[in-house]
Amino acid sequence: MDPDFDEFLHVPARLSIVALLAPADWVEFGFVRDAVDTSDSALSKQIAALADAGYVEVRKTRNRTGRHTHLHLTPHGRQALQRHASALERIVAAARVTATGD
Repeated sequence: MDPDFDEFLHVPARLSIVALLAPADWVEFGFVRDAVDTSDSALSKQIAALADAGYVEVRKTRNRTGRHTHLHLTPHGRQALQRHASALERIVAAARVTATGD
């Protein structure tokens, strides 16, 4: 297996979350929930795991419109995503070579 392949990050829900956070600064929890089409509780579970691993930072705020939770991909999480994506690209490239017999 490629040493950059991240089994923790490869979980589809986690990979979807970090990929969604990658191009943004801070993203509102509800937006992520809707974009990855999951429930609050399922997203909370994955966010907690990603935060524990140091991949995602969670910021909770309160203002006159209520409580808000925002998510941010940390530098560690960004590096992990880049390494994992590179590993996936290498795996796919190797499969293409094998399939074409090159």
